[in-house]
Amino acid sequence: MRFGNAQKSRVLMVGAGGIGCELLKTLVLTGFHNIDIIDMDTIEVSNLNRQFLFRKRHVGQSKAKVAREAVLKFRPDANVTSYHANVKDEQFNVDFYQQFQVVLNGLDNLDARRHVNRLCLAAGVPLIESGTTGYLGQVTVHVKGKTECYECQPKPAPKTYPICTITSTPSKPVHCIVWAKELVLVKLFGDRSQASDLNLQAADSDHEDFLQLRDAETISDFCARVFDQIFGHNIEVALKNEDQWKNRRRPTPLFLSGVLPEGIETCKAHRFSESILSVMPLLGFKNPQEVLSLQDNARLFISAMRAILETRTKEIGSLTFDKDDQLAMEFVSSAANLRAYSFGIPVMSIFDAKGIAGNIIHAIATTNAIIAGLIVIEAVKILMKDLDHCRMTYCVEHPSRKRLLMPADPFEPNPNCYVCSNTPLILEVNTGHTKLKDVIDRILRTKLGVSSPVIMHGTSLLFETGDDLGKEEIQLYTSNSEKVLAELPTPVTNGGVLSVEDLQQEFKCSIHIRHRDNFDEEKEPDGMVLIGWSSSVAEQEKDKGKPIAAPAASAEVIDDDDITLIEPAAKKRKPEDDSVPLGKKQKVLE
Repeated sequence: MRFGNAQKSRVLMVGAGGIGCELLKTLVLTGFHNIDIIDMDTIEVSNLNRQFLFRKRHVGQSKAKVAREAVLKFRPDANVTSYHANVKDEQFNVDFYQQFQVVLNGLDNLDARRHVNRLCLAAGVPLIESGTTGYLGQVTVHVKGKTECYECQPKPAPKTYPICTITSTPSKPVHCIVWAKELVLVKLFGDRSQASDLNLQAADSDHEDFLQLRDAETISDFCARVFDQIFGHNIEVALKNEDQWKNRRRPTPLFLSGVLPEGIETCKAHRFSESILSVMPLLGFKNPQEVLSLQDNARLFISAMRAILETRTKEIGSLTFDKDDQLAMEFVSSAANLRAYSFGIPVMSIFDAKGIAGNIIHAIATTNAIIAGLIVIEAVKILMKDLDHCRMTYCVEHPSRKRLLMPADPFEPNPNCYVCSNTPLILEVNTGHTKLKDVIDRILRTKLGVSSPVIMHGTSLLFETGDDLGKEEIQLYTSNSEKVLAELPTPVTNGGVLSVEDLQQEFKCSIHIRHRDNFDEEKEPDGMVLIGWSSSVAEQEKDKGKPIAAPAASAEVIDDDDITLIEPAAKKRKPEDDSVPLGKKQKVLE
């Protein structure tokens, strides 16, 4: 195919954020005419420093639509279609994907990436993946049957922490952040009916009524009472367990009267407008990188709590954490720091707290531009049928042999991949204690990325989701989900096989059940272990007696601003230049 014909190919872009803005610009300037964009996000103020297609007047508008309008101003002959929608919506099915010659990903979460990968496999459309975090970045090419799919290699699970550590014996700043974000914020402002591994299990559980505003109680007095309960009385109750503190530093109960001698009066002075986004300026806190004192954190906690209760009444009971919600971030940061003061843990600035709460490393626009250019180069190779010259390319922070871009040959499909090779999985689980809904939530949805599971055991349909289900079917499947595996209509016990299917993704897999009585709460917090979903190629190569390369990290965009760094398993690579140290080829993963 000639380059002119490649330019006429229809291209699907998923994501119009940090990489997406650079990618769309590069595509139209390279001469691509037919581009479709999907992005469900709206423009935030924090996007403006690097997502150059957006301006302040665009805040709150659709990223996909504004990006389209922006590029048409300097390339009006381009045929750009935008969708302000979730890529997992049913309208974006296999038939939709088959309209395109290549799909270019700039997504912000693992679940959506898996979804697109599976639809590209089902549609037989090449996929180009990308990601950046700070100075690191990568571009990888995935062609069905010729290279590995996106899920051929393990994707590390998010870091988890023992519940008992977070609720009772925190020792690190991250423990305090998780406590404030997942427990205090949710219990006060979120949906408390939602199941969570982080329920109030310690002293808090005996005082559920303290979360409710009492008759004739002012909001300020309620805030003061909550402060004394969670930072004072609960700590006092925890201290009664003497054995727990034999080898640990004893925490210090904090009461508002002791922290702020003037009491809550100084926090009552401010009146909040309905549109308030932050209370820090009102309190005189101008530098988000400043570490606040105990007293200032107390003032910030009370003021942020008051502001949410007084100005966002419609969100009470449904508020969810968003790192770009400055008021919620101020509440979480101050709550975490107050707990840190109590337990003798180093405190953080709100800037650092946001980094932990959102798992972020701040994005660099230049890296996004470099990666976007590499995506287009690989797309041109695919469209011109030059697959032999396709490369994975890694952008690294420190040069090796004066090189910052390190290419490598794409890997062949992993024969043990449960997505593209139909390899069965093994689930170790206590079939007498574990409910079907736990398998659905913790394994199918979280680990395997299944959106709409259909579960069969033999010829028995155990569970199904969908808008076309009748009332009786919904009741039946809901009832099944609440039963333990061994008590289902067709009992699932040791040696049983579950057939799982997602009709939207056209994805199927088999899960072999292996009964196990006990699990380590800290090392195996799910209460079950899935084997086969993250097996490393390195282990397979060891079995063949082949040498293994040094460990390499992997990089994927978690958010437009924010990324988590995790080290996956080692893997052998075939580099373009043997002089390049393999350990330098870093990716960035969830």
